[in-house]
Amino acid sequence: MRIVLAFIFTLLALTANAQCAAENKAFKAGERLTYDLYFNWKFVWVKCGAANYTMKPYTHKGKQALRNDLLFTSNKKCDAVFTMRDTLVSIITPDLVPLYFRKGAMEGKHYTVDEVWYSYTGGKSHVKQQFLDRHGNRSEHHFESNDCNYDMLSILSLARSFDPKNYKVGQRIHFPMATGKKVEMQTLVYKGKKEWKANDNKTYRCLVFSLLDYDSKDKDKELLRFYVTDDLNHLPVRIDFYLKFGTAKAFFAHGEGLRNPITSIVKK
Repeated sequence: MRIVLAFIFTLLALTANAQCAAENKAFKAGERLTYDLYFNWKFVWVKCGAANYTMKPYTHKGKQALRNDLLFTSNKKCDAVFTMRDTLVSIITPDLVPLYFRKGAMEGKHYTVDEVWYSYTGGKSHVKQQFLDRHGNRSEHHFESNDCNYDMLSILSLARSFDPKNYKVGQRIHFPMATGKKVEMQTLVYKGKKEWKANDNKTYRCLVFSLLDYDSKDKDKELLRFYVTDDLNHLPVRIDFYLKFGTAKAFFAHGEGLRNPITSIVKK
């Protein structure tokens, strides 16, 4: 769930000596967000479950950290067609440096686990990866680079904390994203601003981003499109998922513990 453009140009030029640290301006421990999930089934949009996102204080190896949890759960109506139980965990430092990531995914009848451990030594970013496939087989991988590496939750945390005033519509940037099997380059495109009414019945002025599959033969194959509020929270209020079996959408329904006032609500 994988967004900042102007800052990432600078970010990718930094070495791991800087530990990829950045100032967090957007969120705090105690934030809780709820989303309604919809799947497109035979040209009909059906409400199929919920997603819950929480930010909690955490201690990692004796040091202060933040823990992000994102849980997707399909309801009984959709379980009959396609079961979805995805649990994502990301541990980051207070200044947004990735430390650990885990994705446990039950999609249909299959369960897989991606895990990523980050460390920073010798002026490099080290990524230890482990993948558990649907047959119970484990594989381990290791990657190191001079650049900062992220996963789909830690990049979202980073993206929420920067000023978008220098974004240009259509601007593209590549950045490295880790899973349990590999680190791959992703392409992010800024699509501009758009107003959108969320499931809390409020209309927000949003920044719209598109995540493309960099390795696809079709260079414009879209994986995600997401809308974040055009205010200091950069709150994700809509996420469109383009999946192998169809399209899913997550619409913001409720939020608590926000760090900043919401100033992006459009007065009608």
